This record gives sequence, structure tokens and C-alpha cells, in this order.
Amino acid sequence: MARTLIVAGNGMVGHRLVQALRDRDRRGDWRVEVFAEETRPAYDRVALSSYVDTWDAATLTLAGARFEGDEAVSLHLGDPVVAVDRAARTVTAASGQVCGYDALVLATGSYPFVPPVPGHDLPGCHVYRTIDDLDGIRSHAAHVPRGRRAALVVGGGLLGLEAAKALRDMGLSPHVVELAPWLMPVQVDEGGGALLRRLVEYLDVTVHPGTGTSSIEADGDRLLARLGNGSELDVDLVVFSAGVRPRDDLARAAGLPVGERGGVMVDDACRTADPRVYAVGECACLDGRVYGLVAPGYSMAEVVADRLLGGQATFPGADTSTKLKLLGVDVGSFGDAHARTEGALEVVLNDAVAGSYKKLVLSDDASTLLGGVLVGDASAYATLRPLVGRPVPGDPAALISPAGAPVGVGALPADAQVCSCHAVTRGAIDGAIADGCVDVPALKTCTRAGTGCGSCVPMLSQLLGAAGVAQSRGLCEHFTHSRAELFEIVRSTGITTFSELVTRYGTGRGCDICKPSVASILASLGGGHVLDGEQAALQDTNDHFLANIQRNGTYSVVPRIPGGEITPERLMVIAQVAQDFGLYTKITGGQRIDLFGARVEALPRIWRRLVDAGFESGHAYGKALRTVKSCVGSTWCRYGVQDSVTMAIELELRYRGLRSPHKIKAGVSGCARECAEARSKDFGVIATEHGWNLHVGGNGGFSPRHAELLVSDVDSETLVRLVDRFLMFYVRTADRLQRTAAWLEAMDGGIDHLRDVIVEDSLGICADLEAAMARHVESYADEWGGVLDDPVKLARFTSFVNAPGTPDPTVTFRSERGQPVPLGIPSTTSEVSR
Repeated sequence: MARTLIVAGNGMVGHRLVQALRDRDRRGDWRVEVFAEETRPAYDRVALSSYVDTWDAATLTLAGARFEGDEAVSLHLGDPVVAVDRAARTVTAASGQVCGYDALVLATGSYPFVPPVPGHDLPGCHVYRTIDDLDGIRSHAAHVPRGRRAALVVGGGLLGLEAAKALRDMGLSPHVVELAPWLMPVQVDEGGGALLRRLVEYLDVTVHPGTGTSSIEADGDRLLARLGNGSELDVDLVVFSAGVRPRDDLARAAGLPVGERGGVMVDDACRTADPRVYAVGECACLDGRVYGLVAPGYSMAEVVADRLLGGQATFPGADTSTKLKLLGVDVGSFGDAHARTEGALEVVLNDAVAGSYKKLVLSDDASTLLGGVLVGDASAYATLRPLVGRPVPGDPAALISPAGAPVGVGALPADAQVCSCHAVTRGAIDGAIADGCVDVPALKTCTRAGTGCGSCVPMLSQLLGAAGVAQSRGLCEHFTHSRAELFEIVRSTGITTFSELVTRYGTGRGCDICKPSVASILASLGGGHVLDGEQAALQDTNDHFLANIQRNGTYSVVPRIPGGEITPERLMVIAQVAQDFGLYTKITGGQRIDLFGARVEALPRIWRRLVDAGFESGHAYGKALRTVKSCVGSTWCRYGVQDSVTMAIELELRYRGLRSPHKIKAGVSGCARECAEARSKDFGVIATEHGWNLHVGGNGGFSPRHAELLVSDVDSETLVRLVDRFLMFYVRTADRLQRTAAWLEAMDGGIDHLRDVIVEDSLGICADLEAAMARHVESYADEWGGVLDDPVKLARFTSFVNAPGTPDPTVTFRSERGQPVPLGIPSTTSEVSR
């Protein structure tokens, strides 16, 4: 007869325990009863702040959380264990139900610590821990009167910054108070904390380090928070996120020993003083320490599952490494990040210009990697973290320098842990590949690597490549299809929404890679305005507001000036708009005028002035055609042989608004002197005595490349037809974020193959490409105008959703050379220390 296991708690660790046991219990030795305090099945608390993106709790639900179809597992949601009788081996639930057990696992987690400051229990004070907590914060924020916008977060650690992000996404301006001298003091050092503060303060988050909250008082319908440094903050709500404390009340009441600072005391088998009672996760105290991260909790769950089935597993030690994105800033911390090991050496690269801070901690003889901190750029985390405790593979400075040689997967030995959440080694990954796993999803299924925090997913792809496995061209982990294949799927099926596409042809909820890519595909195929319905939520930050966000949270506005030609009257309109809205003006390299410093709530009013004067969006924010630059051509220049301005205007007006895998720039030169720099463009046109030469696949920027000659001496009609084909072939077949230069370089056969396809029509698709471009030209509509004509879209353009039209008072400027520039621009010095 099956024995009974009772699990008190149904968080991520409790759920993992039940999953691990059910996966291994082939003989059916155990029947599991799970008693949960929350009324919903287990969900991803690590991703709690993403709940604000959709307000759909189902998107956070863990896979298999309901154990549907598994008769050996019973879930009692909303019915927590309230008492344990160790002598009778029973538990009593809140409902009054009494259930006997053969083994009991306490997985009760932790509760938010609220500092005992006067006023901490006033209305408007919240904690940040559960979905219900976020719902309560949202409800409170929705009732804040117009003109109100401020919130206080008490605590600047991991959860505090997550709470600040959630509040900002609700339209509030958060203040973060942290008692330590810098943010995230547990994970990062002073240098990393300084950069982290600078980066998050660009994003409308005010940081108050080195002080606490002394009191909170009711101030009418607001709250007055007094800080330890003597300053006062008028806020509309307060969120406490000052750490957690283990929920060990059940153990205390049952007479089980607890740690000095709380937590149920357990041995390395996660057993309490009662051999029939175990504790895992944040409620357990092992060797005097309580772990507040999910990875050690998962390790404990695996140990208990093994022990329940007769194994001898012990807790392997905790990897407290962390990699996450906080308010858009990448942060990584691993090993001895604070260099507390005696004799430890530090290698630091602090690049304020690039916005990155990287530190490696080495042993006293500089031979062993002990830990590190990465802020701003954490791309090296996946390869550096597994090397902790191992020989440094090369010059330490080169490992973190942009000009150095990054660590390759070849440096990882078989016993190096690739996935800390599930303790998966490189050897296990290599074994799974040898057994037939040929892509990342298969490795996730076989090994569970990459199914926790996800930071090791890039490493899985690298290990597949190192093993000689041909890599999937899937767009991301949610689609096995490439961008080009998804384009054809959407085109042939008529699918018009991301949700339908991911349901029919993908998995999961999507990510920051596939959502904007699919949004671009839908827009390329005439899927309506980019801010219509579901599409609005798919867009990148810039597309979200049809303008480029700048370092101080304001936006730049770039009206289209086809071919760079503009009348004095229209120049005066731009000048007057800039003057009236206090904007910084600059001529761009693409012969346009950029207006900087526009607040989000002012964008529609600026657009209205410009649109009424005949301007339209220049798509400087989008992956689309930007400009067609021109010289003055034969109209004015004594060397010009063709009218380059007229041709540039015709091309720009024809291809404006064309959404593509990456931005598109073009140029038209009126003679071989090449004043428009056409051969540095995605497509460049150069006039000849007999017509036009068409060059394709060039770009400037980080990796300049000259465009290659496609055809020579063609007439204007033929030129336009070939550009139609070239652009539409690129839109259909390029990878995500692939410029035409990289696309052409990666193309089998290169320029010769491209010439065969779009000039000689070797694939028989040119008529279709031309028809597709004709549909684009016919359906074009100005995106700014589409917002101005739609009250629903207009409502998006506000700094604070609860106070439409209220400007953000934290955005300030100073004058430089007679123009406004952001106040508090960070230092442009770079420091490399060793």
C-alpha cells in the first residue's frame, strides 16, 4: 500500500519536490497530499514583475502545476496546514481536515519582512511577494487622483528593484530607499552598485542609498515618509521589500528546533530533528544559513525526493549566483563576488561610457577564479560562472575586456555546473547530446537545464555547436521556425495575431526576441497600425511610442524629409515647434532634423503641429526605411549627370513605412563623385551618363561595408522595379536584426545568387515580389497620423497612467551652447583598474 507524503506549501520549491518524486517513483510507493495557502496553483514567483505586463496570472503558472491526470497527487488549494501533531503523525488544515502522514515536508517558504517603523500598517502600505500583493498595489494605484504619481519602495535589493519596475510599469515614479550605501549590496560591490544606481535613475527611479525609513504618516489621502537622513517624501503608496524571513511557525509549534535567526534546522539530508519531517526552501536552516534563492531550494527538493525513495543524496552546497535583468539593466553575480577570501585579488573594468562594470575575483596567486560581478553587460556570465574554483583560462583582464578573448565552452570541464538551478553539469549536457538531443528544447526536456532562471540557455546552444550539432535556425526557444519561415507561414495562412501564431506554430508565451520579430512580420504584411490591439504589446520600446527614447527618459522626434529637400516654410515650422516645446535640434547624417527632449505626453501635440504642416513620421524609431540621402544632382551641380533629388524623393516616398528585419538606409548620388555616399547604404544608386547603377548590401556603423554592384546603366523604371524586388526579397528571407550587408554575406552564392534571383528571376518569384511591394505602397498610412486619429491610441501617451497629461517633474535640463541638454549626464571617463 502506498505511503502518504504531506507537503505543506505549494511554492516553486514545494512544486519541484512533488515533480521530482513523481518522476522517480516508478513503483508508486507514495501518495502525495499538497496543502497550499494560495488559491491558485504553483506559479513562477521569480518572474512576478512580468505579471504587470499582462495582468494574466495564468502566464506565470508553472508547467504541470495542477498535476492533472495524476491520481497519486491531491492539491488542496487555499487550505494551508495550520498544525502538526508529530506524535500522532497528522496535520490539521485550515478547513479542519485532519490527514495522517508517513512523511511530512515543510515547504512553507518565507514572509516579507516589514521594518517596524511607525505607520507601516497604514492604508496604502503594501508588501511585494505574491500575485495577490500585486493586485492590491494595482487596485490602490488605480484610485490615486489625477496629478498623483509617487511611490516609495523600502529596500533596494533584488525584490526592491523588481517592485520598483512593477510600480514604474503602472505609471508611478518610484523612490527606492536602501539602508546600505549602494543597491543590491548582497550581490554586487560598491563599484557595481554605483553604476547600477546611475543606470536605473535614467529610467525614472530615484535612489536614496545609505538611509532608512524613520516613519510613515497619513497626510490627507497621501503618505508622508520621513527618511533617516532628514528628507521627506510625499507619496501615494509604500511597498515594503526589505527582505524575507523564514516561515517556521509550524515547526516552532510542533517543537522542532529552529535556527538563531529563524528557519527549521535540518541536516544535509534536509531532515529535521524528527526523521519523518523534512524542510526545504526558504523555511529551512542548513548549517545556520537560510537560502533565499530558488536554486538551493530546488537542490533541497531533489535531495528529499531521493531520500524518500531510499537514496542517500545529500545537499551539495548552494550556488548563490544570480543573473537577471533589473529595470532593463543586466546584472550578474557569482562566487565570492565581494572578495572576502583571504588574499583575494580583483580585476576591474569600469567603463562609464559603455555603461558596464565587470570584476573578476582571483586567488592570491591569480591562478583560480573565485567570483565576479557584472553590471550593464552580463553576456560573459554563462561561461564565467561555471569556472568558479577552477584555473583562470587566460589573461583575466582579457576575459572581461571588449577587445579581449572571451571564454569559450572548450574551457569548461565535464564536471563544471552549467545550470545552477538544477545542478546540471557540462558532462550531463554532453551526454544528452550524444544520446540524440539535437536542439535546446530537447536538452531542456532531457536535463531540465534552462528551465529555471534561463541564464544558461545561451550556453546550451554553444555546447550543441561545440559537439558539432547543426544548430536550429529557430527564431527563439518558442519557435523552431526561422524568421523567414514564420514570414511565409503568416503570409500563406493569413494569421493576424501573435497569440494565434504561437498557439498554432510555437510554444509558451513568447519573449523579447519573437514578439517584436512577429510584430515586424505582421506590419510588413499590412497587418494594420503597429499600436492596434494585441500588436501594441509586442513592440520594442521605441516602437511603443513611435519615437526614440533617450538617456533621460525623453524622446526624439524625426519628421520625414524625403531626399533631404525642404522648403523654407517647412523649416520654419520645425524651428517653431522646437522653440515652443523646448527641444534640442540637430541635423542628422541622413539629411533630416532631429528634435530631442520631447516628453512622452507632448509627443501627440508635437506630431499634430508637424502633421498639420504636411510632415509625417520619419520612422527613426523602427526597423524600417529610414532615409534616402541625396546630393543636389544635375539640377544644381555642374558635375551631375542625373536628377538625384527627384529619384531620392521618389524612392523614399515609395518605401516609407516598409517594416523589415533591420533598419534600411539608402542614397542617390548624381554622379560618380558620390557625394551622397550611396555605396555605404543598404541600397545605393549612382547616376551614369546612360542611367543608374544599383549597389546593394552596404552599411556604415560598427562594421562598415561597401555595397556591391548589382546592375549598371538601367533606366529609372527598371531601377525602381529592381529595388522593389531586392527589398521585398530581403524582408522575406533575412534573419531577425540582420542588416542587408550581413544577409548578403551569409547568402550562398552572394551577389551572383542575388542577381540570379531578382534580375534574372531564376526562382520565378519576381512578379510576386513586385506585387507585394505594390500592396505596401497602396496601403501605406502615416503612423503618427494613425495615433492622432484614434483616442484609444492617444491615451497611451502619458508619463503616468493615473494622471494623464501630467509631465514628469524629474526630467530636467540645462543649457549648453544655447540648447537644452539632459541635466546630470554621467561622467564620460573610463577607468580600467587591476
